Amino acid sequence: MSLAEAAEERKARLLALKRRKEGNTADAEPILKSRNFDPATRTLKKHTRDDDTQLEDTVEKNVRGLAEQVINEDEKKRGEELDIFNIAPKRPNWDLKRETDKKLAKLERKTQEAIHTLIRQRLAAEKGQSDDILGAMKAQEKAQADEDPDSDED
Repeated sequence: MSLAEAAEERKARLLALKRRKEGNTADAEPILKSRNFDPATRTLKKHTRDDDTQLEDTVEKNVRGLAEQVINEDEKKRGEELDIFNIAPKRPNWDLKRETDKKLAKLERKTQEAIHTLIRQRLAAEKGQSDDILGAMKAQEKAQADEDPDSDED
């Protein structure tokens, strides 16, 4: 069976099914339904909302008064006196602390490094050594050893 023959058989079956659904068993001309064309005036029909069939249960009907209800409730809430304590946070500076913690951590580290550098420079200046780090560390160790003669060093 070729494709053309199969297509013809399918068309015949579909046409028979269509006629059976319509109630026409005879080979009558199909009825043309003009949904957008008005044959009396020979112009196009313009659909309005009144032309459409009204459904019994629609979303629009279910929420018809909802918008007014929400607006009325909002106006009642606005009419009530505002309590400032409910709006303000318990700790007024909580947002400032949250934003500045990371920046302060970096600054604290740099401050500690600067303090160590200044101490090393003072120790090196007292002992007459150069500004290099190794000399400053040795000077610091000697100063600690001079201050603590009772400590046991290995």
